[in-house]
Amino acid sequence: MESESGLALRNTALVTGASSGIGAAFARVFAERGFDLVLTARRRDRLEALAAELRDRHGCAVQVIAADLADPAAPSRIASEVASAGLQVDALVNNAGYGLPGSFLSIPWERHRDFLQVMVTSVAELCRAFAPGMVERRRGWIVNVGSVAGLVPAVAGHTLYGASKALVIRFSESLAHELEPHGVHVTALCPGFTYSEFHDVNGMRPQVSRLPSFLWLDADTVAREGYEAVVRGRAVHVNGRVYRAIVLAARLAPAWLVNLVGRRLGSTYRRT
Repeated sequence: MESESGLALRNTALVTGASSGIGAAFARVFAERGFDLVLTARRRDRLEALAAELRDRHGCAVQVIAADLADPAAPSRIASEVASAGLQVDALVNNAGYGLPGSFLSIPWERHRDFLQVMVTSVAELCRAFAPGMVERRRGWIVNVGSVAGLVPAVAGHTLYGASKALVIRFSESLAHELEPHGVHVTALCPGFTYSEFHDVNGMRPQVSRLPSFLWLDADTVAREGYEAVVRGRAVHVNGRVYRAIVLAARLAPAWLVNLVGRRLGSTYRRT
């Protein structure tokens, strides 16, 4: 049996960073479309609450795995728990992430190391863990949540954030080309500022609150667009007309002008 999008019902989607924001929105989108779920994040209580909601509303099976992806052993443990439960992952959403406000030199290396483990290494490792099964079954969907920050020139502060997202985007593009002949679609999803706990967690809420309302996206819309993009086989999808215009302008405008605008915008919300 298939959904309107052509995806087989009762497939299983694994979503990282599923306890809130875009991750929780992705879990709801996949549940609405007939998927069972594996949800992982650090906060087990949040995951259990979301799992109960989805079971009650959609009748789907939901497994919860509490894990901190800053731990290098976490991706392999997640894969082992999925295998032990007798599950196969048909859709993978690498959404877990956060920001480190401040300058590169103001932050201890250990925090940068953990950040890169979550934002880059765990993304690649989870793709490597679950993509072979998708290739074997000749169907699968992978969404790696990037950011508009990975598509525009960088500014001071949050020094590794844009760099990590740029790597995820390029990695996703390459992986999409590799796996498409095997029936597996890969999408780098690139939202801009999105209403979630992201800026509360990194302490930037007062700064980002200065930004105009037209720059803000909602998590549900971001997730729904991400789902449709991966179903249609788009290697990169930028959320929202405003951000698509920004990315296009960054590509076409003179570098000095793009950098000037980026510095001025960055100064309104980034703490150095």
